[in-house]
Amino acid sequence: MQNRITTLFGVQYPIVQAGMIWASGWRLASAVSNAGGLGLLGAGSMYPEVLREHILKCQQATKKPFGVNVPMLYPDIDKLMAIIIETGVKIVFTSAGNPATWTSYLKDKGITVVHVVSSVKFALKAEQAGVDAVVAEGFEAGGHNGRDETTTLTLIPAVKEQLDIPLIAAGGIATGGAMLAAMILGADGVQVGSRFVASHEASSHISFKQKVVDAKEGDTQLTLKELAPVRMLKNEFYQEIQQAYKRCASAEELKTLLGRARAKHGMFEGDLESGELEIGQVSAIIHDIKPAARIIEDMMTEYHSAKLSVQSMP
Repeated sequence: MQNRITTLFGVQYPIVQAGMIWASGWRLASAVSNAGGLGLLGAGSMYPEVLREHILKCQQATKKPFGVNVPMLYPDIDKLMAIIIETGVKIVFTSAGNPATWTSYLKDKGITVVHVVSSVKFALKAEQAGVDAVVAEGFEAGGHNGRDETTTLTLIPAVKEQLDIPLIAAGGIATGGAMLAAMILGADGVQVGSRFVASHEASSHISFKQKVVDAKEGDTQLTLKELAPVRMLKNEFYQEIQQAYKRCASAEELKTLLGRARAKHGMFEGDLESGELEIGQVSAIIHDIKPAARIIEDMMTEYHSAKLSVQSMP
C-alpha cells in the first residue's frame, strides 16, 4: 500500500502508533515498525538518558523506520533533542507547543518533522513552520487534547480543505473501518493510540490495560481544561476533580490536586483509583489485549474488507 504517508516515512502501511506516555517504549515501537507501521517512542515520560536507552534498544530491535514523539510542554526538551540527533533518529513528532520552535532546527539535521494539532488554525501554523506532515487529532482521543472539542469526523475534512502537506488522522481510530473512514474524509494515514495501549508490548501496567479492555461507552471524560485538557477514565481521582469543580476550585487548586506523577502512578504502576488513567473514547470497543503485529494485521484486513463493502454499496 503506497501513498504520501508510506512514502514519507518509508513504511508499508499508513499506520502510526502514537507516542503515548508510559506506554510507548522500545518494545512497542519496534514491534509496530517490524509489522509495517511506524512505531513511536513516547519521550514525554522519559528522562533524557532513559530516552537514549530506548532509542538504542529500538535500533537493535528493528531495522525499519521508527520515530520519537516529543511533547514540548515537558522539561529538558533541549537534552531530548540533542539525544535524538546524536543517536540518528530520522523522524520526530512534536506536540503541545509551537511547531516553529524546533522544526527548522530538526529539518536542518535531515529529520522528518510531524506536528500534532487539534484545529485548522494550528494545522496552518504547523504548515507555515515547515513541518512535513500534521496529525489532526479529534477530541475523542485520550491524553492531552484540544480545548475546542472538535470531533475527528469534523476536524479531518476541515483541515484537508486548507492543507497541502500530508495529513494523519487521530482520535477514535482503532479499527480498519475507522481507518478507511478517515482516509475517505481526506487523511493520508492514521495515528492509533488507545488500541496499542491494549497490546502485549505496551509498557503500561497490565491492570491499566485490563481497565481499558473493560471500559464501556461513557467511561472517559475530557477534563482539566484550565490546565491542559486531558481525557481520562473515570475513577476516584476523576471524582475528586469533579468535587473540586463543584466548589469552584481555582486553576491553582486543580494543579495542586493533580500533583506530580499521577499519570505514572495510574498507567505505569497500576494505581487504578488514585492514578490518572489517560485513554480515548474508543476504549469502549477495545475488547482484548493482543500483540502489536496482530493489531496491525487485523486493521489492514478490516480496512480492505470495509473498502470492498463500500465499493459494493449502491
